[in-house]
Amino acid sequence: MSRVIHDNNISVETALLHAGYRHDPITKAVAVPIYQTTAYELDGDLSRIADIYNVKNDGFTYTRIINPTTRILEQRYAVIDGAVDALAVASGQAATFIALVNLCSGRPGDNIVVSKYLYGNSWNLLFNTFKRLGVEARSADPREPSSFEQQADNRTIAFFGEIFSNPCLIPLPLRELSDIGRRLGIPIVVDNTTTPLVCHPAKLGASITTYSATKYICGHGTTLGGLMTDNGTFDFDDSVRFPLFNGPDEAHGGILWREAVKQLDDLSRSPCLLKARMTWLRDTGAAISPFSSFQLIQGLETLHLRMQRHCENAVIVADFLQRHPKVRSVSYPGLFTGQDREITDELVDVHVGYGAMIMFELDSEAAGRTFIQNIKLMYHVSNVGDVRTLVTHPVSTTHTSVPKTQREAAGIFDGSIRLCIGIENVNDVIEDIKRGLDAV
Repeated sequence: MSRVIHDNNISVETALLHAGYRHDPITKAVAVPIYQTTAYELDGDLSRIADIYNVKNDGFTYTRIINPTTRILEQRYAVIDGAVDALAVASGQAATFIALVNLCSGRPGDNIVVSKYLYGNSWNLLFNTFKRLGVEARSADPREPSSFEQQADNRTIAFFGEIFSNPCLIPLPLRELSDIGRRLGIPIVVDNTTTPLVCHPAKLGASITTYSATKYICGHGTTLGGLMTDNGTFDFDDSVRFPLFNGPDEAHGGILWREAVKQLDDLSRSPCLLKARMTWLRDTGAAISPFSSFQLIQGLETLHLRMQRHCENAVIVADFLQRHPKVRSVSYPGLFTGQDREITDELVDVHVGYGAMIMFELDSEAAGRTFIQNIKLMYHVSNVGDVRTLVTHPVSTTHTSVPKTQREAAGIFDGSIRLCIGIENVNDVIEDIKRGLDAV
């Protein structure tokens, strides 16, 4: 395939359409093909084939590890995000898991310092599942960046947080955390699911960025997928903290990842993501299907248009809610003041907007449920990032089993309502919100 992989002269809007692929070399087809195959014929010299399996040469072996359609998605998104390379997996949860577990030393005692404001399933992954794997999660407050440093030690493998926490929208002081991490030799891993194009974590010092591509990247609520990018800002050269990056890795025949990547072109440009692909993706089987990759490529083509419309609508809705007498408070990055506003201004590209997620508070749990039960246009779902406007009452859905004290410590109260504003005519969305509030 004729490809444009890393052209720094093209804009993001152009990269969304052109990066990573030009046309099929045989048919000249312009649309990215769907290589709906599991395997690839191993023809030719067997020593060359052995080199492919031993990661000494480029080539396709099995779709659980690499697929041509998926590789175009990865290379395209790396250009969009200003990253060295990207890796696509089956879901956003898989992306978070692999991005973090890939940094482990292979010895008990590793830890990750994480923001206390996290998406519920990410919290469970870190504080329960990782604990069972011998990795400790330590909670820190993004409003006090020094708390990350206080929790860190020589076995800390990452700082982790969401650019704007879901659902409470607490902004992550990424630039300050990056400075702390750089001084301590700790990479910063961030989840940018809710603000693609709005925030560019690579420019602010993030080492690795993860996405649930299911959300805005797909945009239509049809396809599961996850992405992680290596932003090229961290070397992983501490042999005590990251021994598997600096010595033979028995998970792949004693390979040296830094040396292996030098022999490759198409398979990977990142030792970190090459290791993730050839060990954790291979062994967990968290592979994205070629058709899903194709669907996500279609989503990318309109991402810049959709994100601007999402953000434009969200500003109008947030302003309406802020002025409504039945709404106790509104949390939206475009309305922040003080320190939160300073951090937000560092994080966002104002030419795109402030994101599409809004959290607002009603008086009680009963008021929240009444609101939900009286809307007609918006969809009551626990998903985010659809072209349609989505709404949920966390106490009745995503956080119904979380103890109240723990839930409120994370900023989720009985009357909390989360909105993810779509691209409809905003007046219709406001009319539906009015309908719900009138019933309260």
